[in-house]
Order: sequence, then structure tokens, then C-alpha cells
Amino acid sequence: MKRRHFISTFSVGMPAFAAGQSPGAASADSPGYDLSRVVSAKRFDGGHCYSHPRAGIVPAAGEGGAPAVVMLMNTLRLTGSDIFENNLVQRTDDLGKTWTEPRECERLAPRRKTIDGEPRWVVPANLWPAWHRSSGALLATGLDVVYTSEWHVAPVRPQHAVYAVYDASGDRWRSARILRMPEGFVRTAAGSTQRYDLPDGTILLPVHYRSGDSDRGDRPKVTVVQCSFDGQTLEYEGHGEDIGIDDDTRGLFEPSLTRFEDTYFMTIRHEQHGFATRSRDGLNFEPIRRWTFDDGTDLGSYNTQAHWVTHSDGLFLVYTRRGAGNDHVFRHRAPLFMAQVDPERLCVLRETEQVIVPERGARLGNFGVTHVSPEETWITVAEWMQPKGAETHGSDGSVFVARIHWENANAAF
Repeated sequence: MKRRHFISTFSVGMPAFAAGQSPGAASADSPGYDLSRVVSAKRFDGGHCYSHPRAGIVPAAGEGGAPAVVMLMNTLRLTGSDIFENNLVQRTDDLGKTWTEPRECERLAPRRKTIDGEPRWVVPANLWPAWHRSSGALLATGLDVVYTSEWHVAPVRPQHAVYAVYDASGDRWRSARILRMPEGFVRTAAGSTQRYDLPDGTILLPVHYRSGDSDRGDRPKVTVVQCSFDGQTLEYEGHGEDIGIDDDTRGLFEPSLTRFEDTYFMTIRHEQHGFATRSRDGLNFEPIRRWTFDDGTDLGSYNTQAHWVTHSDGLFLVYTRRGAGNDHVFRHRAPLFMAQVDPERLCVLRETEQVIVPERGARLGNFGVTHVSPEETWITVAEWMQPKGAETHGSDGSVFVARIHWENANAAF
């Protein structure tokens, strides 16, 4: 049985595991890994913190031929709900030993736009950058958020899937553009979703969307959009089947997609349960099922994101859940766990569950996964300093980079 070793490299004091938790045993066929954590940035002044840090690589652009790692994040205003004011970029050229200070992205800044005769603020948000190997470009996909002129979120508003391309030569992001969708796609969002790129360059981009403008009359559903990308322009080519749910909730959100061996897997956010499904072609999926542990009990993950860590020798889910001594955390969105998935039974192997980032009162549910090299995968997350008082448990607005060091190289890289 392979063992996993945890190396704490951050300067702030944190327990290796959350209270009441202990390292689980790896399954016999689980790919072994070590884990270290660093803090790349920190912000909490009572009015703002960082959110949604996600990174992509630019191969061979770092020191000694290593990849440069470019991370995007939003500035979050704490006076309301989901007020993302600015996009910032942070970069490391030495595999996380040193980081630049977060700086604002001028071309991804909030912009004023007249909508329905009223001035509004529009912000690209929840962006996820990932290297597009076929075109040799770092492409970020996300959504635009429309606010009132007073920076309130309107209950009914336009929304689009957006994308932005990184100009590596100038070390800057280009302006966000809208992914043009066919009729019938209303309020489309690719924010916080994990895409999959095919060897020929085709992008499979999971999104959620509505068919109408009403929040109450049309629940969001998810689908996978097939896109072409030439290094500059992302274009819709088609989409798979719609996946919806008929209940009294807000519907389905924030799907993330991966491929393990010859099967595609998707995890989906829902108010009451996390859902999973799989597919042979990445477009048409089995009926969704609730995420459970391998003993059949509910995973306890709800109303937040989950994402994939994919190694050639094993598939992992990263998630938050109830039942970890975390009732004081908003929607139980911390600590951040990772566990191996049984791809046949489509469930989480309880004995492999590990705390990737411990909880300190702040939520950790909005995070990203970056495959940096065959030897390393990074999970990036910021302490979201809401509600007021989260800091009393030790959180301080840190941006954590949890580095998974694989014992065996990841042939899926």
C-alpha cells in the first residue's frame, strides 16, 4: 500500500488535518502522492478579500525550461453577495518558490454598459485558465456578471459565457469576449467549470444555461458545448444533450468535465446534493446520480463546486462536505477534501479521503485545479472571508496553493 506524505511549507500555523480528522489509508491501486502547501498571496482588510484563484501554465516559459504558472483571481467586495470588482493576475516562474504581487488586469477590468436603458457594471468573473496545446495559447473561460450602477446583483439580468486569451509575449491578458451561442441559450455561464481539450484542438466546454429569462420559470440545466479555438477566437460548433432536474430548487450549475481512460466524467452542482454522470463521447451522458461514498452513504457535498484531479493511474474528486466538525462554516465549504473515485461504481472511496486545505472558518468552495507537469498537480483556493466573523477561527484571506507531488509521472498530462 502506497503511503502519502504531507509537507507543510506555508508560514502561517495550521494543523495538517481539520479537527477530528486523520489521514485516511490509500487504496492499494491508488497513485501515491506527497502534498505541500504554500501561500501565494493574502488579503483581508474587512472590506475585501480574494476569490476564485485559478491557474494555467505556459510551457517552457519559466526558469530553466519549467512552465510559467499564471493565476487569475477576483477581488471580492464583502459588503454584499458575489460582488467581484476586479480581475488580478499573479505569476510564478520557479514552480511556486516565489510569486509576483497580484496586479489588476486592465483589459479585464469592470466596464460600464447601458442595458435596458440603465447604466450597469459588467465584470468577467469566475475565470478558469488552461493551456490549449493545439494552438499554443493560454485560454481562460468564465462568465460575465452584470451589476446595477450601485454594484448590486439584479435578480434577472443578461449573462454570457466569456473567454480571454493570455498574451505571453506581453505578459498580459487580452479583453474578454463573448462566446456566441445559438438561439435558445439564455444566461449561459462557463464560470468555475473545468473543460476538456481533445488532441485535435476541439474544446469540450461544460456550461449551465436557461432557455428563458425568468429565474422562477426556467431552471438552469447543463450541457457540454463543442468549440473550436484557433488561438484567438473561441467558436460554438455544437452541443450535447441537455441535463436538467425537475424539482423545487434552482436547478443545476457549474458542471466540470474530465476524461479518465476511455470515459468522460462530469460533476454537477445542485442545492441539495452533488451529482455525477459519465459518457462515452463527452456529449451524451447517463442519468445523473448523487455523489456517495462507497458504502452508499451520501457524500454530504451540496450547493458548491466540485472539480477533478485526473492522473493516468487514478481519478480523484476535490470537494467540500458536511460532517467534518465544520458546522460553523458557511454551507460547510471547508475543509477542502480530495478522494479517489471508483469509475465503475461512480462513488468516492472513503478510505482515500484526505484534507487538502484545512478549514479556518472561511469557506474554500471556489477553487481550481491545474496540471502543472507530469509530476505535479496544483489546487488553488482563497479563504472567502464571509460571513463576518470567519476570521475568529484563524482565517486571514490567504490564497493557498496545494501542490500534489505524484510518486509516478502522470501520463495523462
